Amino acid sequence: MILPIVAYGDPVLKKVGEDISKDYPNLDELIENMFETMYNAFGVGLAAPQIGLPIRLFLVDTAPFSEDEDLSKEVQEALKDFKRVFINAKIVEEEGDEWAFNEGCLSIPDVREDVFRKPVVTIEYLDENFNQQKETFTGLVARVVQHEYDHIEGVLFTDKLSSFKKRLIKGRLSNISKGKISVDYRMRFPAQKKKR
Repeated sequence: MILPIVAYGDPVLKKVGEDISKDYPNLDELIENMFETMYNAFGVGLAAPQIGLPIRLFLVDTAPFSEDEDLSKEVQEALKDFKRVFINAKIVEEEGDEWAFNEGCLSIPDVREDVFRKPVVTIEYLDENFNQQKETFTGLVARVVQHEYDHIEGVLFTDKLSSFKKRLIKGRLSNISKGKISVDYRMRFPAQKKKR
């Protein structure tokens, strides 16, 4: 089932997510719905807060990035096969010199900005079968993982921008929170929620 994606301005996007247990209600169905929602919106990652749930769950599938012809064959191959579910994730370490990459977010449509992140991230998490994992990711995979991880920490990519950049996009962010934007996927806007 395709779920509505929560728009910028909703308080759930600013909450630090809660850990979940193996008996979280309908977890398999939730994960399936999140993948379906993400693919429907042409995303490469989706976190539970983006569908209104303040829990530590996010998923990533970087296959769409693998079609970028500017990338080396080796990088394309790594991106093509990277699909993961992260439950109760904790970043253990971020390493290297920060690099800029133009990021966007399904909760903040039509806003893209350069964000600086470290190129290597080590993360501990539970997979969808609640098996403990610890992995190190690099490059674009690391970036997508860091972006989604930020969501479960109540952080948006716009929070990482300079004061000057934030001022430049303030009007656009305000319009998103008011629902004054056209998107080709289901969204839930803070203004709509208050009317109920």
